[in-house]
Amino acid sequence: MSAASPTSTAGSTQAAAPTGTAAAAGPEAGLGVGGVLQRCREEGRAALVGYLPVGFPDVPGSVRAMVAMVEAGVDIVEVGVPYSDPLMDGPVIAYAADQALKRGARVHDLFTATRAIRDAGAPPLGMTYWNLMLHYGPMAFARDLAAAGGAGMITPDLVPDEAAAWIEATDETGLDRVFLVAPSSTEQRLVSVTSACRGFVYAASHMGVTGARADLGDAASVIVGRTKAVTDKPVCVGLGVSTRAQAAEVASFADGVIVGSALVRCLTEADDLDSGIARLRDVVAELAAGVREGTRA
Repeated sequence: MSAASPTSTAGSTQAAAPTGTAAAAGPEAGLGVGGVLQRCREEGRAALVGYLPVGFPDVPGSVRAMVAMVEAGVDIVEVGVPYSDPLMDGPVIAYAADQALKRGARVHDLFTATRAIRDAGAPPLGMTYWNLMLHYGPMAFARDLAAAGGAGMITPDLVPDEAAAWIEATDETGLDRVFLVAPSSTEQRLVSVTSACRGFVYAASHMGVTGARADLGDAASVIVGRTKAVTDKPVCVGLGVSTRAQAAEVASFADGVIVGSALVRCLTEADDLDSGIARLRDVVAELAAGVREGTRA
């Protein structure tokens, strides 16, 4: 979960943004997030959502890896845009994001990635922090993302109460907007967040930063249950899933299983890009099998 500078590398707050063309080419250009989640439900399984940051090990390599994830079984691709001051990134993702920034990752690389992912047959969701989008310009960002085939954005540090500009931009462009709920969310907050979401609701399985965990505990199922009590929108769980067994566990009660660090690690620990992508394909295949093994209620 990271975000890069609009026009330069780490730390810049310059707000220069090319304004895109009409957004109609975005979510409508192929099956959207809602359609994919519905298809997976009809198949009796949860969706697999895979995260990678654009720009690691470089932009072309990251795009290759994202396309490989789709080919190996990821249903929805979450594209992170590296940011110089991430709030929720654990060590694996933070390292990859930092390296991407040092190698020149920029916001427009998100649009390059979304085009390739859409062409590969999956809906691409961006993931970034609000400060970057605010400096880019919320409406310009939404229009450019939609024009590039993006399905929407996950905004981990933005709450609906402060999202009027983004809600307006997504209403104009038709992009999905995904906000987060967490175990600490009050009932009032759950209602507020789920009402504002479009596409799905992101349920953080625990408090804290991203990263694989040996044991997910029961917090994930509890927050999903609480969320589903106030909305009929799909609920996808992220933070901590790394194994086939964990994917199956979460798939038994959630509409989607979001995996990040375990996938990024395939690239950070590889000797070269080809071996990293080969490992990535293997891990995705295992996770894809896992979401099909979860016994859904």
